Amino acid sequence: MRKQRVLFFTEGNAGMKTLLGGKGANLAEMTKAGLPVPPGFTVTTEVCRAYLAGGHQLPEGLMDEVAAAMTGIEELKGQGFGRPDAPLLVSVRSGSVTSMPGMMDTILNLGLNDETVAGLAAMTGNPRFAYDCYRRLLQMFGNVVFEIEHYHFERELLLLKKEQGCEEDSELSAERVEELCRAYQRVIKKKAGVSFPQGVFDQLHMAIEAVFRSWNNPRAVVYRKLNRIPDHQGTAVNIQSMVFGNLGEDSGTGVLFTRNPSTGEKVLYGEYLMNAQGEDVVAGIRTPQGIAGLAGEQPQLYLQIDEVAQKLERHYRDMQDIEFTIENGKLYILQTRSGKRTAQAAVKIAADLVEEGVISKAEALERIEVSHLDQLLHRSIDEGQPLNVLASGLPASPGAATGQAVFDADTAEEWARAGRQVLLVRAETTPEDIHGVLAATGVLTTRGGMTSHAAVVARGMGKPCVCGCEALRIGEGSFTIGGTQVNEGDWVSIDGATGRVILGKLVLKEPEISPELSTLLGWADGIRRLKVLTNADTPEDAAKARELGAEGIGLCRTEHMFMSADRVPVVQEMILAEDEAARRTALGKLLPMQQGDFEGIFRSMAGLPVTVRLLDPPLHEFLPSLEHLIVQQARLSCDASSDRAEREKVDTLLRKVRGLHEMNPMLGTRGCRLGILFEEIYEMQVEALFRAALICRAEGVEVLPELMIPLVGHANELKRMRELVDRTAARVLGERLPEVPYRVGTMIEVPRAAITAGQIARHADFFSFGTNDLTQMTFGYSRDDAEGKFLTHYVEHKLLPENPFQVLDEEGVGELILWAVDKGRAVKPALKTGVCGEHGGDKDSIFFCHGAGLDYVSCSPYRVPLARIAAAQAVIAAEREAAAERETVQTA
Repeated sequence: MRKQRVLFFTEGNAGMKTLLGGKGANLAEMTKAGLPVPPGFTVTTEVCRAYLAGGHQLPEGLMDEVAAAMTGIEELKGQGFGRPDAPLLVSVRSGSVTSMPGMMDTILNLGLNDETVAGLAAMTGNPRFAYDCYRRLLQMFGNVVFEIEHYHFERELLLLKKEQGCEEDSELSAERVEELCRAYQRVIKKKAGVSFPQGVFDQLHMAIEAVFRSWNNPRAVVYRKLNRIPDHQGTAVNIQSMVFGNLGEDSGTGVLFTRNPSTGEKVLYGEYLMNAQGEDVVAGIRTPQGIAGLAGEQPQLYLQIDEVAQKLERHYRDMQDIEFTIENGKLYILQTRSGKRTAQAAVKIAADLVEEGVISKAEALERIEVSHLDQLLHRSIDEGQPLNVLASGLPASPGAATGQAVFDADTAEEWARAGRQVLLVRAETTPEDIHGVLAATGVLTTRGGMTSHAAVVARGMGKPCVCGCEALRIGEGSFTIGGTQVNEGDWVSIDGATGRVILGKLVLKEPEISPELSTLLGWADGIRRLKVLTNADTPEDAAKARELGAEGIGLCRTEHMFMSADRVPVVQEMILAEDEAARRTALGKLLPMQQGDFEGIFRSMAGLPVTVRLLDPPLHEFLPSLEHLIVQQARLSCDASSDRAEREKVDTLLRKVRGLHEMNPMLGTRGCRLGILFEEIYEMQVEALFRAALICRAEGVEVLPELMIPLVGHANELKRMRELVDRTAARVLGERLPEVPYRVGTMIEVPRAAITAGQIARHADFFSFGTNDLTQMTFGYSRDDAEGKFLTHYVEHKLLPENPFQVLDEEGVGELILWAVDKGRAVKPALKTGVCGEHGGDKDSIFFCHGAGLDYVSCSPYRVPLARIAAAQAVIAAEREAAAERETVQTA
């Protein structure tokens, strides 16, 4: 038996959203609740999918079902579709499963033609109204069905108004509006090559097809991609009898929210227009009035609207966005849906609805879009000001920044010290640029992806960053985008939430941590199982993360501690040392610096675990680039007056860089491989850590250090490095060894480590999954090259469901994690496991970590609140799934 493809509003309910779309399900639910909804029916989303899959042909027999449904509306209304003496007019609207406001198309007043328009004029006694409805249909039909640009119709309207000496549309007489209808028909004939269809069922057929086609219009496709809405959902089509707000001064139209969508305040918020149609409010054709004004103009009507609004909010248990029309003093509700809201309003509304006893704490947490928290915790652009958007890159670190463009880290630091606000613009950043990133308000790069050096460092510091803006071309002291040149010192702004690059100095809005957000976070902490740690490399970052609710440090990247201008020369001295003795001398200078770093972090995280990753990157990253040194050597060689000592220094550096140069540094001498070849480097770090622990213990600070050995691929590597840690701990701590309970573990970032996790676990107290590199090695993608080059294409063309560096690849990387946890805990049941890659701050990835039975996630400081909410949402979702499974079993 064939499924029903056309359902009256009386046949549906809110639970049929997947079939009827959000709008159709809500219209059915409101009809069921006895609200004043104009009668109509819905053509289901299944028909849309069949239409798109079948070469843009409506399924056989569908229009017969639509015609039968139209007969049902005709009987309810006492009017006929296409009947000249009493014409029935309908609206044809889209209605996707997931709300996509304004993204798809609508046609109003369908059913008018050259005959029925005269009938409508006679029926209403208002010829001007009838022809105004007709000209609106002609324009909407021409635009939606025939894809004729609006300006062709607007031009005819403007010419007629100019000819008649009119300022407003309403000043045109009925005869002139009738004349405009003929002009619009000529536009359709000229631009589309066919006449406007006079057959009303022809109109309806074409309109249904056009709405289905609009599922794939450019703005809808972009909106779905932005909001991760599946392409396969499709849209329903809602066909509903028209009611008119432009029949006179006792008619009108409006849109309202049951609460303020900007602040969350519990007050009716919206606009209305008397003697107007709905598109007049939405399109800004006339200036509407605030909804509160209706209380003075039509007090009884306002009370009725208020009563309906509260009823709808109670019924749907959420803030509603409602469209209404008043026809000859009678109120009709055309649509209700959960209203879009700002981050601030979302948090307040969720908390308030719990306090009002409308929803539970769990439901409130579920309703929070974790991406909203990025907006609340970072500065944002005031969208009310003019914005000259030059280009877009990857939104690598949230927040907005504005500053004077500079092109190197030293200038950024120098200008910032002088009190200037700077924005660092680079082709890409390296560890050498850390002081410039620290000095800048934000970072803009032409290369690199969401997990590039610039992105990771900026997120850790809470600084906005836009990466991979390939339209940007950097020259000497300037950059160009298209035809615009921006010189050093010119003001530039970036939006790290959207990737926009904007010319000029902008006004930014400061973040706000509201009492409601604190309340929600407290509820989340009471529900979640996963601990939320932070990735932090400085005492300041650690303190900020703790303030935002971090329960420890899951990743302290020690290489970042050596990037400051005063330390790089000492690091270079260590690297350039010709023998171990010279290298130990340089390391002796670094040891007190490293000890001071650890003391500060231990104090900030007193009583909480601190996982310190020993030096990870290859040594050449601390030296100038090979290309830079070759150019410098050539310049000095050609300059007879150059200093000999400087030439020798450059020659030595160049020789060392060439000696350290590797074809693929990612797979070369880095991580534990470096520690095995040069044990004295790791010994220095471990000694500094335990010295710091003793100092802090003497101050009464509880210290819980965890030492992470990076890039282990074989159990023997971890065994050797663990012996080094234990040996150094015994030497430094002596008889006080029992006072500092430390752990030694590894970062699982090499596929072989995951596969042989059972062997590695014998020497590990914890596994921390470095999902950035594990993803890179599993896919065989260089993340900077992939994100800047082909990954966007892969995602757009459905070769990959998501960017795997942003959302954890559960089928590949996820399987390695599950394998490693299973094998590791088979050896050590109490093995601590967690994720410390960038995925630790992604909602979908956090859901995976919860399901995988990990102990914690670790993310950058400003993503800690997001992770706390997401970890609670993971518990709630899992409990709901378990309950649904139990119910299924019981039913079976």
